[in-house]
Amino acid sequence: MLAAQITALWDSPRLRAWAGQALLLLLFVGTLVWLAANTVENLAVRSIRVGFDFLARPANFPISESVVPYSPMDSFAWAYVVGIGNTLMISAMAILAATLLGLFVGLARRARHPMLSGVAGVFVTAVRNTPLIVQLLFWYALATTALPAPRNALHPLPYVYLSQRGLYLPGIEWSGNGWGFAAGTAAILVAAAVLVRRLRRRGRTAPALPAIAAAAAAILLLAWTTGIGAAASLPELRGFNFAGGMRLSPEFAALMVGLVFYTAAFIGEIIRGGIDAVGRGQWEAGRALGLSERQTLMRIVMPQALRVIIPPLTTQYLSTVKNSTLALAVGFPELGLVIGTVINQTGQALESIAILLAVYLTIGAAVSLLMNWCNARTALVTR
Repeated sequence: MLAAQITALWDSPRLRAWAGQALLLLLFVGTLVWLAANTVENLAVRSIRVGFDFLARPANFPISESVVPYSPMDSFAWAYVVGIGNTLMISAMAILAATLLGLFVGLARRARHPMLSGVAGVFVTAVRNTPLIVQLLFWYALATTALPAPRNALHPLPYVYLSQRGLYLPGIEWSGNGWGFAAGTAAILVAAAVLVRRLRRRGRTAPALPAIAAAAAAILLLAWTTGIGAAASLPELRGFNFAGGMRLSPEFAALMVGLVFYTAAFIGEIIRGGIDAVGRGQWEAGRALGLSERQTLMRIVMPQALRVIIPPLTTQYLSTVKNSTLALAVGFPELGLVIGTVINQTGQALESIAILLAVYLTIGAAVSLLMNWCNARTALVTR
């Protein structure tokens, strides 16, 4: 009886499938545990400490550019935060700018004007077939050698200076609790957007104006309570360089131009392919309705093309985030460069690489989830 039951269970395809997967998972976990124990044992024999206690120690190294405030007396953990902030800033700005430029390139490739389509084709061919790191080094060399010294800086507009040290623009100096004001403003804007959406679901026709007025009043009250203040900061030449204002370094400029051009070439081809995937009958239907070419593109063709564009666009966005690690070639302090500096100072290579992997895995998962949500919104609904 028992043997018959065991035979019946084993004959179940579902049970065999689950048993095989459980065995593979057990082998995988066991391999990881063995590798971890073996690594810790070998490091202990060589008197190399393992752990994340070094994160609380002072970093004692400078970071030339940072989105958040930083000083060498801050901890290694905060240095990692600064690197993550720079990586997120570069990735977001590159993705946004490359998408806009890629849209223009994709439309130019389909243009009837031979010169416009030819120039776009040469741009795509040249950029896609050149390694990204070579392009970054080219733009960095151009930014640091082709421009004049600070004393002879280009001065195209009042308080705007361009030299080998970077681009200097008028800026704003904030005082007071800036982080509290930024967090409170973000919370107010999110609450206002949620309120407008709920009011529209309830049938309110024009709820945006009162919500905007209430949000503006709440932000002004928040600025008064946090003591936030702003003052203009203008760049001026002091000694061998400029001081004051806002500075865009040559490293940042080279990285942005290289990433944007490289990514835009791929995005342009993705957009062109997506538009070409829509049947010509859709264009003819738009003309039959009396719509212009632009109206037909934006209202009929592009919504259908998005179903083809978004999946490969997701891959390209993920590649842009990962390509930001090449910033170390031009010296921009993104997370990879900060990790390398920390490893040189502490010797905690395994822990630092684990943090690097975890950060990029998290960013990649977030980008994938966002783009999958967009893809689900544009997908055809089948019943």
